[in-house]
Amino acid sequence: MSTRILLLTPPFTQLNTPYPATAYIKGFLNTLGKDSFQADLGLNVILKIFSTKGLSDVFENIEKQGVNKLSINSKRILKLKEDYLCTIAPVIDFLQFKNPTIAYNICDGDFLPQASRFDHIDELEWAFGTMGIQDKARHFATLYLEDLGDLIQEALDPHFGFSRYAERLGRSAVHFDPLEQVLQGELSYVDQVLIAELDGLIQINQPDLVCISVPFPGNLYGALRIGQHVKNHYPSVRIAMGGGYPNTELRSLGDPRVFKYVDFITLDDGERPLMTLISYLEGQIELRSLKRTFALVNGEVSYLNGSKERDIPFSQTGTPDYRDLYLDKYLSVIEVVNPMHRLWSDGRWNKLTMAHGCYWKKCSFCDITLDYIKNYEPVSAALICDRIEELIAQTGQTGFHFVDEAAPPALMRELAIEILRRKLSITWWTNIRFEERFTYDLCRLLKASGCIAVSGGLEVASDRLLEMMQKGVNVAQVARVARNFTESGIMVHAYLMYGFPTQTAQETIDSLELVRQLFENNVIQSGFWHLFAMTAHAPIGLQPEKFGVVKLGPEKGLFADNDLSHGDPKGTDHELYSAGLKKALFNYMHGMCFDFPLQEWFDFRVPKTSVKSNFVFKSISEPDTLEAKTNSKLIWIGNLPEMKVEVSNKHSKHCKLLFENKNSSFELSVDLARGEWLVENIKAMKPMQGQKDLTFGQLEKSYTASGFGDIKTLVYSQLWIDLMDAGMTRV
Repeated sequence: MSTRILLLTPPFTQLNTPYPATAYIKGFLNTLGKDSFQADLGLNVILKIFSTKGLSDVFENIEKQGVNKLSINSKRILKLKEDYLCTIAPVIDFLQFKNPTIAYNICDGDFLPQASRFDHIDELEWAFGTMGIQDKARHFATLYLEDLGDLIQEALDPHFGFSRYAERLGRSAVHFDPLEQVLQGELSYVDQVLIAELDGLIQINQPDLVCISVPFPGNLYGALRIGQHVKNHYPSVRIAMGGGYPNTELRSLGDPRVFKYVDFITLDDGERPLMTLISYLEGQIELRSLKRTFALVNGEVSYLNGSKERDIPFSQTGTPDYRDLYLDKYLSVIEVVNPMHRLWSDGRWNKLTMAHGCYWKKCSFCDITLDYIKNYEPVSAALICDRIEELIAQTGQTGFHFVDEAAPPALMRELAIEILRRKLSITWWTNIRFEERFTYDLCRLLKASGCIAVSGGLEVASDRLLEMMQKGVNVAQVARVARNFTESGIMVHAYLMYGFPTQTAQETIDSLELVRQLFENNVIQSGFWHLFAMTAHAPIGLQPEKFGVVKLGPEKGLFADNDLSHGDPKGTDHELYSAGLKKALFNYMHGMCFDFPLQEWFDFRVPKTSVKSNFVFKSISEPDTLEAKTNSKLIWIGNLPEMKVEVSNKHSKHCKLLFENKNSSFELSVDLARGEWLVENIKAMKPMQGQKDLTFGQLEKSYTASGFGDIKTLVYSQLWIDLMDAGMTRV
């Protein structure tokens, strides 16, 4: 008998787009001919609560409990109950792009009831000048939902959060006791809605196996509540859990109580473990032949890894399948006006991966010992584009977020060429390393293929610490690469880190000064400071003494094992700088306060910066250091030219090449022979189906064979510069 499979994402991850894990697994199951159904229970629960009926139930439940102990803010929301009930349906419709004209009502200040989340909207007027009416309305609508979320959290469920449900219980949970205590208690209001939605799915789909993906600590509690209910009410259904949280946190699991809520916990890539699990449930293999799977055997936690089968190659895992998910019902919210964070929460993105793992896999703070980082496996650009086309046909959406740890530049180049060759009109963004291979020409090519933004780790803007981190970049290089992206029209977001072991107060302030200069010179447009966190599976967690830190805890438990507390005897009090760094960045990100002394952001004495005030300017004034090679590809990203022949006299013929591109026109005058040669080679540079890409070496041979001499006379001429302006890239 074939196993019926239900794939679930528990509350809560994102409001604007599905987390892709279940879609990846469903796509793989399709290749096996297995029937599966998937659901995003986070979205289902949100839509149930934030509806006219759902909100009415919320108010009714709160009023039954009494309101005397509630905060002034919550009491205000309750007094505005009718205003909320009248507006919730149109707000949800608006956030689902169903009713755009109501943006005018939302923005006028009289339509939405307002509580504490609106207290500081006057401070955001700088953003509304550039956001536009639709964006401003979506931000207001988001604040409106967050006000209601605050009420639910205070009055009905202290664990509620739109993207982090009971995250505190899952984060650094060395022991299972706190989770067990809450799980053995009564269902909260949100739990009750979750269970009602779950019952509906099980009754419709009648699964034999429920697979729950747990990407983050904020999904763990919801996953265990789901498992608890299934075990209590559908005892014949088996439950498996996998995803990012188990992969990083539960690798040394030893507490048998976890298996009151699930039957199996798989690690790392889920395809092969799921295949063996299905084979086991269908009676084809023994329990010991499972792959990378925890289960309870004779009352004890056992790690079962007897399968001899290798993992499924990334090229054979199939195209993610988003069917069954309510793609038109996700909410496009604007939580914060940070440009890159906005991409996370705004709009529907098909999520794809260019390559499994990370091609660099050296960073000392990263989990490079784990499979999702260390096992690097790219696929061809043609296969990625096949998957892109399948997803466009499936979802109707042309936005793509490539969720790679760090997208490989060589593969990005090939992908961009293939996108142009197939004439695909898509929008995409991804994560990168700021390495020198991202030349201005490559960035222009990526932009032409639809790339709108990249995010990369600058981390601590200190060459000493970057070397210690084994990032493989320096600050000057980051500045030049960011310049290349920005000048190509691609937004740049920098992940910034403070508190790396041995970081001094001087290095912290110097790092802030470099960030100030990067924004002042407009080579990055977005950023976010993170306090360094040490994890058990990173080089720094495995060998803390090598990095000058002392591992303090937590003590070893039987549940999660990932986050490590540490002491930094050689560094400064890092948390002391948190507020000042973030306040400065907030202003720099919006083009303000570049002339403020750095001391202005801190209420204690800080060192004066030792960074020269023109360091970034000098860095970005230098050309790319990566030299072009004979096997570099010449790709034409503009339109093909029209040639007009001009006869100046009996012995001399000239021509004009007329270029009409989307937002510019170019006219080049050359002699006829050179013009005909250019037209022929420009056609060879244009990505077309069935045509191989032209290399610089091939162009050089053609130039010499045509009698024009050394190609250096062309490369160092104004004509070459004009050709680049018209659409030529050398990548």
